[in-house]
Amino acid sequence: MLARAQALISESALWGNLTALARRAGVRLLLPVKAEAYGHGLETVVRLAAGHPDVWGFAVAVPREAATLAALLPGKPVLLLTPPAPEEVGPLADLGVRLPVASLAEANRLPPHARAHLKVDTGMNRLGARPEEAVAVGWRLAERGLLEGAYTHFATADEPDLRFAREQFARFQAVLAALPPVLAHAANGGGILSFGALPGMSLARPGLAAYGFAPPHLRSQAPLRPVMTLRARVTHVHSVYSGETVSYGGLWRAQQETTVATVGLGYADGYPRNATGQAQVLIGGERRPVLGRICMDQMMVDVTGLNVQVGDWVEFWGRGAITVSDVACWGGTVEYEVLTGVGSRVERVAEG
Repeated sequence: MLARAQALISESALWGNLTALARRAGVRLLLPVKAEAYGHGLETVVRLAAGHPDVWGFAVAVPREAATLAALLPGKPVLLLTPPAPEEVGPLADLGVRLPVASLAEANRLPPHARAHLKVDTGMNRLGARPEEAVAVGWRLAERGLLEGAYTHFATADEPDLRFAREQFARFQAVLAALPPVLAHAANGGGILSFGALPGMSLARPGLAAYGFAPPHLRSQAPLRPVMTLRARVTHVHSVYSGETVSYGGLWRAQQETTVATVGLGYADGYPRNATGQAQVLIGGERRPVLGRICMDQMMVDVTGLNVQVGDWVEFWGRGAITVSDVACWGGTVEYEVLTGVGSRVERVAEG
């Protein structure tokens, strides 16, 4: 079937981002590919990134992602970032998945062939062992020969005020000092861009930064490029006459005869419905407004004066005039939510 909507995934942009981030961090990368690689497509991204010399391994959020990834890339390190259910521990260990551990009970539950990364909660207060508990858990893992790594997560490393992030890192360093040598990792994308190389770290975990995004105050720290271009085809072209309305609720009314293109992408594909009334797209080399309410499967665009045909591509964001940041702003949300919302009906296509 002809592709209705595509997310073009740029290998050159991804590789360039990974190189720049590894250089800034001074270590190899444990690349997060959770949530379908932040919406970019799990299989597409890992196949593009697996051969990059700076990628040590991959990190995911849920056991199903870990199992899928272990099957895709046997032998490549995969870390599960969140705790599995007790009955999932054995099968994941059999696949070689690195498992997070944050308690003595979890440490004792691991089979003898497992490899574990100690999760230390230094202030995020989401998951992990508190520093005063983490050392005992780490030593229990070490005694069993299972301790491969230790990690924490910054809560504010992408903020201008880095005092709390520095406090978190000091707590993590104190835990590491009381343990045998391990693969230590703490820096997310914000941490890499804010701090550069962190002493004693073996790996870094750039999330959204790997896909080309950073807060405005950190963008000068590394040459990042957006990896995804989202586009969909025109499915219908028609005229709307003066006084007629477009889409649900009649929010937009034509002041004059208007040529309208219907485009095959909507909020079920991840485009934020809350962008209604502000959204623009790129078509025929021009920015054009989306008319009326964004629908589940499609939206309508003013193409008056353009030579637009059914089957033409419309770009929603990419490396050109409209960015994911623009769309997030129109939708009253953040880039993370927009990107991870890109649905399974959108075909992922790797490009150079």
